[in-house]
Amino acid sequence: MDLLKFFKWICRFNFGDFETEEFKKFLHMGMIFALIIGVYWTLRPLKDAVFIQLVDKLQLPYAKTVSVLCLLPLVMFYTKLLEKTSREKMLVILPAFYGIAVFLFGVIMLFAQAPAEIIQARTFVPLLATKALGYLWYVFVESFGSLVVALFWAFAADTTEPGSAKRGFPLIVAIGQMGGIISPYSVGGLPHRLGFSTDAISMFCLSLLILSIIPMVSYFLRATPPSLLASFHGKNEETVMHEQEPGFLEGFKLMIKHKYLLGIFAANFIYEVVVTIFDFNFKVAAGEMYKGVALSNYLSIYGSSVNIVSLACLLLGISNVTRYLGVGVALAAMPVIVGLALAGFLTLDSLTFLFGLMVGSKAINYALNGPALKQLYIPTTPDVKFKAQAWIETFGSRASKEAGSIFNMLLAPLQSAFGAASGRAYYLLLSGMLGFPLLGIWFLTALYLGSTYRKAVADKRVVC
Repeated sequence: MDLLKFFKWICRFNFGDFETEEFKKFLHMGMIFALIIGVYWTLRPLKDAVFIQLVDKLQLPYAKTVSVLCLLPLVMFYTKLLEKTSREKMLVILPAFYGIAVFLFGVIMLFAQAPAEIIQARTFVPLLATKALGYLWYVFVESFGSLVVALFWAFAADTTEPGSAKRGFPLIVAIGQMGGIISPYSVGGLPHRLGFSTDAISMFCLSLLILSIIPMVSYFLRATPPSLLASFHGKNEETVMHEQEPGFLEGFKLMIKHKYLLGIFAANFIYEVVVTIFDFNFKVAAGEMYKGVALSNYLSIYGSSVNIVSLACLLLGISNVTRYLGVGVALAAMPVIVGLALAGFLTLDSLTFLFGLMVGSKAINYALNGPALKQLYIPTTPDVKFKAQAWIETFGSRASKEAGSIFNMLLAPLQSAFGAASGRAYYLLLSGMLGFPLLGIWFLTALYLGSTYRKAVADKRVVC
């Protein structure tokens, strides 16, 4: 108990004053999130490294396209499950599915992964099967990030009041970063350190970690007082819910019906478009320098670095921007920061710089922009939290990555037509012409979202 008071006293400086039971609630949620984020940030490097090994680094934009198309039926099925299943059961069903599936992928990778020259020497049918496996793995990992992470935050938003969320959500993210620091390096880099030729052992470890989510959620629900699991209720909530129609497309219908949700969609969309351009150039440069499990190890170090910087931002008090200046300021700061990153991207070209650029862009997004965006769902109905949020964070993210990937597809033709140096120069020029106007739109959208959220909470009304 004394240790709990000590941690609460430390957290007061960066996150605010908590009631004891409230603090325990967010500690438990933070540990669940740490597990989810640890798995997510370990799967992400493995997603790209395995795909590059089994397929090719220049096909990464095409993999993004395939993932968007495949996620449409997956989200339809997910929203259908939400209509028939409680939120607590969904936090069992999804981890069970992904835990078993990752284990099966690990078994397959024992036979499929090999040096590039061996893969290319395979006959047509085995080679085609290898490339198909690479695409399947890519889509699978993309779906984990879209569904499991979104489900956790939907659950968090549906069980937290606005005032408590201002303190608690940044704390959840801070604890989550610990998982994102430890797991990528320790699990993702394990095959390279042990001298293995496949990433199978990493996948077996991740399978166990994913399945561990289930007992942790069960304990959280037993240990948390029911009063701390109550959601925000606005005085017009019943009217808004009555207007909403059932069906698995409800999330999409809600999104296009309300300016507020379209604004959240736009904020997600524009960030991902710009960062997808950064990310593609970073992965191509890394793929040229590292191969096989060495690439997995390098990208795992990148994943851990993102979370180290993100945690440092939170510990240094970046969440105070939201607490003292409001959600609107936190949201509006992000397009300004990404604009500075874009300017650096257009003028500097090296793997080391791209590594730092990606770490900084991702870390600040997770530490500042992410918790602010999650708070925007608090003055909304449960259908918005669980269904519209899934559409926004799945297709807002995936469609934006698809848009960025379509743009990235220009690099190879430009280099083929004008030569490597000139083609890349044209590509960078077009990047600036696309990126800066989008960032201007994002900035104005952030101001609107912050103002609408503030008024809704003050009036105790739901927005949609």
